[in-house]
Amino acid sequence: MPYLEAVNTSPTRADAWNAGNAHCRVHYQLLAEAEPDLLCRALNLFAMQFLTPQQVNVQRRDDLLAIDVVIDGLSWHRAQVIAEKLRNLISVCSVDLQTADSAWVETALAVG
Repeated sequence: MPYLEAVNTSPTRADAWNAGNAHCRVHYQLLAEAEPDLLCRALNLFAMQFLTPQQVNVQRRDDLLAIDVVIDGLSWHRAQVIAEKLRNLISVCSVDLQTADSAWVETALAVG
């Protein structure tokens, strides 16, 4: 019987969760039905990842909620995965994800 040998192989794909990946500030824009528990369910997706948003803005427009979340320290891949999880929540109509520039955050803080 041959001896067992350790085989050194390179990974077949990049580790998207690696801390060495470039991090960015992202802005999520959600449009959802105005359900009492929706905000908790949406923010829970960040909390389960030990992420605290820098800014959360919610406005009710008739039967819809417009939710803006700005968060820093995510790789673009991780931000996209969270956006997809947000899209899968019941009552969520749409989710838009984009990189957030600091001017938007400062303007929103000044207005709010």
